Amino acid sequence: MVVNEIRKQFPALSRKVYGKDLVYFDNAATSHRTQSVIDEWNRISAESNANIHRAVHRLADEATQAYEQARDAVQAFLNAESRQEIVFTSGTTAAVNLVAFCFGEAYVKEGDQVIVTEAEHHSNIVPWQMMCNRKGAVLKVLPVDDTGHLMVENLEEILSDRTRIMAVTHISNVLGLINPVEDIIRKCHERGVPVLVDGAQGAVHCKVDVQKMDCDFYVFSGHKLYAATGTGVLYGKRKWLESMPPYMGGGEMVGTVTFAETTYAPLPMKYEAGTQNFASAATLKPALEFINSLNDNELINYMDKIRDYLLDVFMNDERIDLYGVPRGTNKEKIPLFSFTVKGVHHEDLALILDKMGIAVRSGQMCAEPVMDRFGVTGMLRVSLAPYNTMEEAEYFVKCLNKAIDMLI
Repeated sequence: MVVNEIRKQFPALSRKVYGKDLVYFDNAATSHRTQSVIDEWNRISAESNANIHRAVHRLADEATQAYEQARDAVQAFLNAESRQEIVFTSGTTAAVNLVAFCFGEAYVKEGDQVIVTEAEHHSNIVPWQMMCNRKGAVLKVLPVDDTGHLMVENLEEILSDRTRIMAVTHISNVLGLINPVEDIIRKCHERGVPVLVDGAQGAVHCKVDVQKMDCDFYVFSGHKLYAATGTGVLYGKRKWLESMPPYMGGGEMVGTVTFAETTYAPLPMKYEAGTQNFASAATLKPALEFINSLNDNELINYMDKIRDYLLDVFMNDERIDLYGVPRGTNKEKIPLFSFTVKGVHHEDLALILDKMGIAVRSGQMCAEPVMDRFGVTGMLRVSLAPYNTMEEAEYFVKCLNKAIDMLI
């Protein structure tokens, strides 16, 4: 099958944990890397380790080309209008912080409002809180319902003439539901409100077209889509990137520097101060090439079957409470499942599963407001990638039942 060929590209999947074959079900936290990604990082580090955009020697030219080719790959992946709209950061968190600070400096005043949702990761809450505290603005929250769906019908009541920006996750890292971001963007734009979309999960599981989506900002991390850690992307419409002040000052983000005045470099360099993580950023190109290769009907159908199998298990086990339940078709759910087991602590389950070779996530998933919404202190999360198999899913269910029996 196609999935077996895919697995061969990931060295980490061949290892054992406690003498058992590794079953890696923590992909929403970070994915493993293809051999092509590892090779590119090693190549840059071993052969072309030189600072980019500065020197004219051969190594610097090679490193610069690899870095900028990655930018071209991201532009194509997102269907951005121009490469100048692609800014490299250290991850989704850094990208959101950049926008929150720079947009806030340019456009937010005392008494203005910012909207986030109840389903956000801390990285798409705290930067906006910090900006609101600094500027004297007010943070508003769009809630989720009992199934985990955003209550978009409430948005028009929350929007006001003082709303300056909205930030929304494409897919919650806890609930695993694909949010109606295009509808949200349309409603906001009708009121003149720009929208930032957190694509940390969306870029992995959805075909993203930022022009069709019409978002003003889109952010994601490389390490969740098979690239190296310390890599991230900020897409921003040119009008916003040109009008906002830079986030950090330093080398490469300047036009001219005197003690009297400094001018800034053109986009995207304006937002890329200092020496960039060029060896890791270069791995975005092979990672995105791998993602583009996944558009295979056999693989898509296979992953859908695994998702449907696990969803059926979780929905029909009275011991289990699942958070993020599809209301219509299963297509609105990615293969990510957060749940609790009645009378059992999530961390105890995770520890027992680990001894069986299964890697899952337990805790608050950096989304404490979601935990508060559903009245729990933490959850257990399983999140799959295209290299996971039905055999692994069935083994997980068998081990989960065994772990529950041990703890009840």
